Amino acid sequence: LHLSAVKLAELHSDLKIQEKDELSWKKLKAEGLDEDGEKEAKLRRNLNVIMTKYGMNGKKDSQLVDTNYIKDVTESDTLDDPRLEKLWSKAKTSGKFSDEELDKLWREFKHHKEKIREYNILLETVSRTEDIHKNVINPSEENLVKEEILHNKHRELKEKLRSINQGFERLRKVSHQGYDTTSEFEEPRVIDLWDMAKSANFTEKELESFREELKHFEAKIEKHHHYQKQLEISHQKLKHVEGTGDKDHLNRNKEKYAMLQEKTKELGYKVKKHLQDLSSRISQGLQHNEL
Repeated sequence: LHLSAVKLAELHSDLKIQEKDELSWKKLKAEGLDEDGEKEAKLRRNLNVIMTKYGMNGKKDSQLVDTNYIKDVTESDTLDDPRLEKLWSKAKTSGKFSDEELDKLWREFKHHKEKIREYNILLETVSRTEDIHKNVINPSEENLVKEEILHNKHRELKEKLRSINQGFERLRKVSHQGYDTTSEFEEPRVIDLWDMAKSANFTEKELESFREELKHFEAKIEKHHHYQKQLEISHQKLKHVEGTGDKDHLNRNKEKYAMLQEKTKELGYKVKKHLQDLSSRISQGLQHNEL
């Protein structure tokens, strides 16, 4: 796959979550609790996203070009959207951002690109399901269940599209005005969650509690970023030492690399699982708004 150490660690975390979710689904299915097949369909969508994200779906152009924290991250990828490319170009040449802020903004652009990719995968899934549903001649109880599944998928599409629109407006604003020093959160995923939480059916007390949890979540993400950077540095050093022939030095670097790799995998899993839980809570609040 030609993935860097960081991407391999991320892939491991994603697959670990997928495996855990599939084991939970198998238990549900054995108890007859997924009769409509919605949870199974969601698992397939999630796996499709993972395969697309890491270039494992057989399409040569589908893999995201890997971002290396050591290299110039601002030049190592494309955004596949003229509007995003234009905003990014404007931000780079505006003089309003330090190198650190440009790195942070680039992560926001990449995050937005990934949201669009996930939306398109879900849209394709819904379209295929609708085509199959239209070809059914005789309505039945099973088809009514499938209609409910389609309704849930359309609601999920609506939530993702709203998040994409909110995210684009934020990128447009930041690209033109620079970062607000009084901004509450910095991490793109946390900003998304907070924007959606404010639109959900939470009481003031619940919202304040959620805000505090997001602060802890952002600290966890920052810790993960730190280990990702250390892992890349360790990987570069290991490659250098391999060419020197110094076995003792090589063994020490291998041990450090293995430790950092395991820690990065562990933190990546915790971050993604926490994100999954927070997103689920917000989704429930948004669904309650529609009722």
